[in-house]
Amino acid sequence: MELFGLLDVQRGSNMKGSDLLVAALENEGVDRIFGVPGEENLDVVESLRRSSIELVVTRHEQPAAFLAATYGRLTGKPGVALSTLGPGALNFVTGAAYGFLGGMPMVLITGQKAIRQSRQAHFQIVDVVAAMRPLTKQSQQIVSASSIPTLVRNAFRVAAEERPGPVHLELPEDVAAEEAGDAPLVPAHAAELPVPSPEAIERASDLILTAKSPLLMFGAGASRPQLAPALSDFVRRVRIPFFNTQMGKGAVGGASDFYLGTAALSERDYVHKAIDRADLIVTIGHETVEKPPFLMSQGRHQVIHIGFVSATVEEVYFPQAEVIGDIAKGLDLLAGQLEGRLKTNPDWAVLRKDILDHITDRAEEDRFPLTPQRIVHDVRQVMPPDGIVALDNGMYKIWFARNYRTDVANTLLLDNALATMGAGLPSGMMAALLYPQRRVLVVAGDGGFMMNSQELETARRMKLSLVVLIIEDHAYGMIRWKQAVDGLADWGLTFDNPDFVAYAAAYGARGRRVTTASGLAPALEEAFSAGGLHLITVPIDYSENIRVLVDELRHMQD
Repeated sequence: MELFGLLDVQRGSNMKGSDLLVAALENEGVDRIFGVPGEENLDVVESLRRSSIELVVTRHEQPAAFLAATYGRLTGKPGVALSTLGPGALNFVTGAAYGFLGGMPMVLITGQKAIRQSRQAHFQIVDVVAAMRPLTKQSQQIVSASSIPTLVRNAFRVAAEERPGPVHLELPEDVAAEEAGDAPLVPAHAAELPVPSPEAIERASDLILTAKSPLLMFGAGASRPQLAPALSDFVRRVRIPFFNTQMGKGAVGGASDFYLGTAALSERDYVHKAIDRADLIVTIGHETVEKPPFLMSQGRHQVIHIGFVSATVEEVYFPQAEVIGDIAKGLDLLAGQLEGRLKTNPDWAVLRKDILDHITDRAEEDRFPLTPQRIVHDVRQVMPPDGIVALDNGMYKIWFARNYRTDVANTLLLDNALATMGAGLPSGMMAALLYPQRRVLVVAGDGGFMMNSQELETARRMKLSLVVLIIEDHAYGMIRWKQAVDGLADWGLTFDNPDFVAYAAAYGARGRRVTTASGLAPALEEAFSAGGLHLITVPIDYSENIRVLVDELRHMQD
């Protein structure tokens, strides 16, 4: 039953603060909230029960925040997560940092003890508002019910405006229970972005026209959901080769003839042959929270920064020119200055073939356990262009970033900002919830998967159609690789696993173990065809980490 309308709220004199909060959330178009309520949220829970908003109870607060952040990442609208006070609220911390560094709009609502009395002294009380302040765009306690409409409207506005991120609101239980009075809701309106100045467009155009080998780079900010058509149109009109950062992957489809690869490493990879050849790099949507895709130095490259907000100047990133404002409009204006005036250097086509040939080398090698290249290859075979792969964080992430070709924006979800383990499963769950007709695959290492594996129950309860692929090496593989690269002893990073097939069955999912080199693609295809929740585990041979990412790349540089 829907108690509250979106704008025409018929409030009686007994409307509480919690009722007004839920009405304000409905006013923002919220249809789901994720989280683990507590005693201090019971008024909010009751108000949600009588509203149009679905409360999705998760098994831990951290994945609830990951779900909300991924909703923001994929829709551009803030996702919402709910927790109680103290320990529940502090479990939001990693998710808040995930959204803050990753540029994902979200609103975190936490409970608190009554602020007008102290009948339980300091039991469970920590200063959550202060704890959240460095990890959010704004953190604030609600001190009166009448202020709720304006605070909620402002929270959603701040969360969604560039650069997007989390906003935290704390609602004490006595404020949630107090009579709200006559506090009208605040209508939402679209945010407007400024158009880049003509002078900035002119400067950028002049630099590009005088460059001998200009190169485009698409960063995390280029992956905003609304930007994909404008970015592809810009590449088509100016015909400049491009590469992307890990989080910019898919901003322009990898099937483009101008695609040169992904900068999965900061230097010395094959794509850096193109970066080294360029005399001008035009970065579009680059955010320096990402691990650097290239290391800028004096006298090496000139750089133009095109972004929603000004560049953050770093030791390895200090652009000589900037175009700030609405990226789509700025690129359209810039293309108008450049279209038909640039000639593509034929050497780029030769270099592109060399880069992509190296990336796809040994992708079909018939070795068991499977190599990272073979796993990426087989996943690509069963995923349609609009299929979504949600990566957790581990060594395999570098291989997917380098080798997996994307044709549609936001179809390879990875985190190269906070780069936290445990986010892959919740991210895939949100993608499956938003796009039930598309294939969604979670790829997680055995370490990262177990950090939030309890959410299999949530996925099952939500009746999601989702396939989870666990890459099993019985170790924290990326750190183990770095340990080997640094010449240190192999120690302290291995563990045992449960029987993942039985583990899946315990949660009501269907489990399967890949036992041959040719078994992965058929297992994935069968799972997707059957629908429902599946878990597939595959062993991996990580010896390729040293052969390719150390020895081969070192030889290339030599």
